[in-house]
Amino acid sequence: MKTGKMKTKVIMAGLLACIGIGAQAQTTQTEEPKGKAIVQVFGGIHADFDSDAYNVGFQLDRSYLGYEYNFGNGLSAKAVMDIGKSSDVSDYQRIAYIKNAMVSWKHGGLTLNVGLISTTQFNFQEKFWGYRYIMKSFQDEYKFGSSADLGISVAYKFADWISADAIIVNGEGYKKIQINNGFNYGLGLTLTPVKGFQIRVYGGMNDSGEEGKKSTANLAAFVGYKHEKFTIGAEYNQMWNASYTEGADQNGYSLFASVKLSKIADLYARYDDLYSKDNWNIAKDESTAILGAQFKLGKYVKIAPNFRMSMPKAEGATNLYSAYINCYFGF
Repeated sequence: MKTGKMKTKVIMAGLLACIGIGAQAQTTQTEEPKGKAIVQVFGGIHADFDSDAYNVGFQLDRSYLGYEYNFGNGLSAKAVMDIGKSSDVSDYQRIAYIKNAMVSWKHGGLTLNVGLISTTQFNFQEKFWGYRYIMKSFQDEYKFGSSADLGISVAYKFADWISADAIIVNGEGYKKIQINNGFNYGLGLTLTPVKGFQIRVYGGMNDSGEEGKKSTANLAAFVGYKHEKFTIGAEYNQMWNASYTEGADQNGYSLFASVKLSKIADLYARYDDLYSKDNWNIAKDESTAILGAQFKLGKYVKIAPNFRMSMPKAEGATNLYSAYINCYFGF
């Protein structure tokens, strides 16, 4: 395990060195200081249909409140509070967390983030999917990793067609303080061979930091094409030793597409499939399909009616059918 850590650190150090050297050739751009508020609210109404019950109700899934300030010369700071549900309390309560408290510096092709930052494990896929308020991207939905954590990340755009990024964070997400000694290391590579067509590969290792527990490893591969009229994407994800448990491996894929009907209307569809090794997580393994539309009501409001079908893999489990109207307000 020590050898693996040393190799990872050497790779990270090499990448950081290359990025630092490349940044020397870039010219500094002067920007006027300016700030903006961050407000995003995810809500709506849903109805679940199954053979035993019918459940319907309004929902307030998540709210982001924060502020971002650009100091000029590529330096900026951002603080965001996340108000959402917690698995530790009932669904009727909401818990507030600090989602981001970070400083960023951009210089030419270099981007450096420090603090409570957004992670790079599935951030790219989430943006490409584009409907986060309707449904999280695959890795976020099935808890393959956290969307934010305390640490440092660096990215460098070598050319229009290739960029790389590296990240070192605590590995326990933004809802927990650092307890274990281990860190979460990640390396990513993004390719754009032609305009609109993008490929991304990411690999990460989350040290357990405890005797008797195994480190968790992640591998993600994504390919997508974005046109002004439509978007298609596909990703495959593998996680070894989930929750630092040996042999608790999971894998799955997600396919999605959207079509722009007009300036205010889109159609979208998505299909997810989640598996676990030797069915150790069979109670949560499932396939999920979603089909819906999105309507933009002005600059700040979106409404997205959609239908969903969840197909559990457990023997004897019945499919769950749901109807949603997701709403978004943000600027």
